[in-house]
Amino acid sequence: MNLIVIGGGIGGLCTAYALQQQGLDVHVYDAASSFKPIGAGIGIGSNAMQALVKLGIGEAIQQNGTILKTQLFLNKKGTLLNSIDFSSFQKRFGQSNITIQRADLHQALYDQLLPHTLHLHKRCIQVEQLEDGCIVHFEDGTTVTCDYVIAADGLHSSIRQQYVPNSKPRYAGYMCWRGVAKAGELVQPHTSVEIWDSIGRFGYAPIKDGQVYWFACVNAHEQDPFLHHLEKEQIAYLFKDFPQPVAELIRQTDQELILTHDLYDLKPIQTYHFNRCILLGDAAHATTPNMGQGAGQAIEDALVFSQALHDFKDFQQAATYYNQKRLAKTKKVTTLSRKIGWAAQWANPLLTKSRDAVFPFIPSALLLKRLDFLFKD
Repeated sequence: MNLIVIGGGIGGLCTAYALQQQGLDVHVYDAASSFKPIGAGIGIGSNAMQALVKLGIGEAIQQNGTILKTQLFLNKKGTLLNSIDFSSFQKRFGQSNITIQRADLHQALYDQLLPHTLHLHKRCIQVEQLEDGCIVHFEDGTTVTCDYVIAADGLHSSIRQQYVPNSKPRYAGYMCWRGVAKAGELVQPHTSVEIWDSIGRFGYAPIKDGQVYWFACVNAHEQDPFLHHLEKEQIAYLFKDFPQPVAELIRQTDQELILTHDLYDLKPIQTYHFNRCILLGDAAHATTPNMGQGAGQAIEDALVFSQALHDFKDFQQAATYYNQKRLAKTKKVTTLSRKIGWAAQWANPLLTKSRDAVFPFIPSALLLKRLDFLFKD
C-alpha cells in the first residue's frame, strides 16, 4: 500500500510517522520551500498527550514541554474569576497538559520520520482519483501516483475545496497576536493565565528555558489594515490597563517574532472520507484556539486512522471507521470552542460585567466536566 500525505504540519507528520511504523510506504508533500519549524507556543492537552504516548512519541515531546497544573481566569483588574485544576487530568488519565514551542513539536515529529520522507515546494492543486489509484497534481506541473491520499493541508485545503466546494474558512470575528518572551521570572511556574475585558483578551503560559508564550485577541474586521501593522509598543498600549506582566511580556518580545493572524474555523462538514482520500487535521475540522485543541485533534486523527488501518488492513474499512469515530467529536470541539471565543470576546461593557459577575459562581469541577468528552473514544 502506497500512501501520500499532503501537508507537513503536525497532523501530517504524525500520520506519516504512525504509518511508517507499520512498514507502509508513505511520503509527505508540502507547499513550503524549506523545512523551517516556526510559530509561537502551543498547548497540548492531556488527551493529545495520551495519543502521542500511544503513537510511541510521547516521551520525545514531553522532553521539550512544560507541565501546566493550573489555569487562572482574571478580569482586567487582576481579580480571579475562576480556575481549572489541570493536575486532576494527570490523576485521572495519566497524562498532563503541557505547553511547548510549536517549532520544537514540529521538529520532534520530523525527526521521527525516515530519511527523504518529506518533499518540499510541492503545492497540491488537485487529486485525480482512478479506479486503481490516485494521481496527485502539483502547482509546478509535476504529478505523483499512489494508492491513497491523506489530505492534511490545513485550513485552506485545496483538496477539501475540491470535494466540498462550499467549505470556506469562517472568520471568527477577532484577530490575534502571538509571541514568545524571554521573561519567565514574570510568571508563575506551571500556570497559564487568561485575562478577559471588553477591549480584548490576553493569555500567557510558561514554556521551557525561562520563556513565556503569550497571545492577545481583539475584535476586528477581517484583514484590518491598521491592527495588522501595529508595532509591539502599540500592541502593549492597547493592553496598558491590564495587570502586570501583560505589557512587559509584549515589550520583551522580538518584534520580528510576533505573529499576526485573523482567526478562522470551519463550519463542520458531513464527511472526511472521499473514496481513496481522507481529510485530516485542520483540513477536516479547523477550530478556533479557545480550547487548545487544534493540534490535539489532528494528533488524535493520526492515532485513530493509523490504528484502524493496522486493524483492518484495508484503506476503505479504516477510512469508514475513522470517519465514524472522528466526526462527532471534532464537531463538538469546533462548536464549543467557537462558543467560548464568542463569550470571551464580548465587547459590550454591560455584558462583560454580567459575565464576570456570574463566572466565579460556576464550580471549577463543572468546567472540568465539560471537557470529559475529550477523553472518550
